[in-house]
Amino acid sequence: MYSIKRFADPAVASPAWSEVEELLLVGLNEYHEQVRKSGKPFDYDKPIEGLRALDRYTLQFKSKETRPRLMEVFAQGDLYGAVAREVIEAYPGDSMAHPVGTGPFVLKQWRRSSLMVLERNPVYRERFYDQEVDPAPDDAEGQALKARFKGRRLPMVDRVEIGVIEENQPRWLSFLNGEYDFIERTPEDFITQAMPNGRIAPNLEKQGKHAYRTVASDVLFTVFNMEDPVIGGYTPEKIALRRAIGLAIDVSRELRLVRRGQAMLAQSLYMPGTTGYDPDFRSDMSSFDPARAKALLDLYGYVDKDGDGWRDRPDGSPLLLESLTTPEQFQRQIDEIVQKNLNAIGLRIAFKPAKWPENLKSLRAGKYQIWSLATSASKPDGQDSLARMYSGQIGAQNYARFRLPAVDKLYDEASHLPDGPERMKIFEETKRYAVAYMPYKYRGHRFITDIAQPQMSGYRRPQFWLNWWEYVDIDPDAAAKFKH
Repeated sequence: MYSIKRFADPAVASPAWSEVEELLLVGLNEYHEQVRKSGKPFDYDKPIEGLRALDRYTLQFKSKETRPRLMEVFAQGDLYGAVAREVIEAYPGDSMAHPVGTGPFVLKQWRRSSLMVLERNPVYRERFYDQEVDPAPDDAEGQALKARFKGRRLPMVDRVEIGVIEENQPRWLSFLNGEYDFIERTPEDFITQAMPNGRIAPNLEKQGKHAYRTVASDVLFTVFNMEDPVIGGYTPEKIALRRAIGLAIDVSRELRLVRRGQAMLAQSLYMPGTTGYDPDFRSDMSSFDPARAKALLDLYGYVDKDGDGWRDRPDGSPLLLESLTTPEQFQRQIDEIVQKNLNAIGLRIAFKPAKWPENLKSLRAGKYQIWSLATSASKPDGQDSLARMYSGQIGAQNYARFRLPAVDKLYDEASHLPDGPERMKIFEETKRYAVAYMPYKYRGHRFITDIAQPQMSGYRRPQFWLNWWEYVDIDPDAAAKFKH
């Protein structure tokens, strides 16, 4: 109860409050508003009718309206896991440096941006591999692992060391040199060496390495600030400008050359592995058509009025697009493609580099025009993707600050409907709104390739959260076989 109430405390200023607020737990939103207006401290011991502990193990939620997926929201362990009240109160503003939990490992060492060391929790509860892992009957690898680890208590390893290496080349080389048992998300720069034609390279296979390639529940996208006087707005000429930009960007080139084929074209806002995603759906979101882009701009008055070679705004004022970006080489290669594409249809664009956290602050504050980034799904439902077009999530998940009553109505309907055909129709309709108004240009869904050394077994990438360390084992003898 304490942990959930923290989202409603104005002093915490949680970016996830909007998601909890939407659940309409009886009394919680009203108390949040009362504290916000009065400026008084949040009373965590105040009873809230919609959030009660009936006994030590039973939490009761009461919502004002039907919320079929309420439990799915609170199952997101990254946000809604319990925190220790005594730690929060003992280290105000610094609780992240004093983690306390009930998981399989405890944090023994943490050097920021360098190293994290986890060790087996000596008082961890009893959990056994084969009691939890239930692979499908036709999942041969999963069934073999279940048989191999039958009766093994979790976690199976005593210690986990996570090395943080920001640059791609040293991260890849340190794995090749055997300094690590595992590399998570093999960098695109080295994927042709690691996985030529989608299969692990013969030299790595001879060394006993295992590759795991999956489609991520994520999406690469370019976001347009709908409140910006140049790129935003809902009039036909503003929509035409965004759609022309979408048609002009050669996403296939980015995916092929910069990302080395490690992504597939996105057709909509919904991500693989979530409701709303349809692998057979096709739309203009993935189209590359400079001729149509030019025709749209011509039709709506974005023409070169002063003869300097660049298109101007319909009122004759100069048109200069500005995009946030980050300074690393990988992103620069993508920016160069975008710049070349837009210049080819007569549009100028300037890139404004800053560190990612600074760009995120600008994004949330609405102080930007364009930015390209990515996001991942946190749960199997597609409602979070739709939230990026819901006006109630402006300042939170609605990065584009998009506001359209018709979409808000669909979002509300999807919130209350049970899973099924009626709800899927809403997701289909919102895809058409996303393409028509183009507040976002959805570009691709990434492939993730993880590679393990021969001594590590049991790894399988979970669809949403990386809680896999307790399910793997290390066998030093397996490594020895490949050294001779």
